[in-house]
Amino acid sequence: MVYIALLRGINVGGKNKIDMKLLKQAFEQVGMNDVITYINTGNVIFSYHELSKAELSGVLEKVIHDVFGMQIKVVVRSVDDVSRVINAIPDSWKNDNDMKSDVMFLWDEIDDESVLGNLVIKTNIDTVKYVPGAIIWSVDKKNLTKSGMSKIIGSKIYKQVTVRNVNTTRKIYELMQARNV
Repeated sequence: MVYIALLRGINVGGKNKIDMKLLKQAFEQVGMNDVITYINTGNVIFSYHELSKAELSGVLEKVIHDVFGMQIKVVVRSVDDVSRVINAIPDSWKNDNDMKSDVMFLWDEIDDESVLGNLVIKTNIDTVKYVPGAIIWSVDKKNLTKSGMSKIIGSKIYKQVTVRNVNTTRKIYELMQARNV
């Protein structure tokens, strides 16, 4: 099975620096196969066949702690999980000069549509959808400062997600599909 490990909060603002080559080696050290990293923000694609996603998260969090001395949360999603997210993102959503579109991958503990009730969503500004495993959000950049969703930073929910923009999410899926043969 092909998976993506999404690490939260590494190589952001000069904090929690992890070299991607060393991270790849750490994954291989604990038996992950066909390991590749994508960009510097903690996206690791790999294959493995023996453990559940929750068990994989635990193994990967432990090796990151052992090798790098950091407590980093790892969200693991299968190629099928990411496919469901990709299929829920409208083709017109981009992350560019005019539009901000993000995928907030949810910790299992809050992975339920009811999480939307805990968000500030301004329906005339924000477009927000729940898909199992994630919240997808888009806003015109000209309205970003008016967005209710921009207030998620610092909230309890924000501490239980890891965010990738839709462009990155699409590329991750493309890389996962290439290995899912």
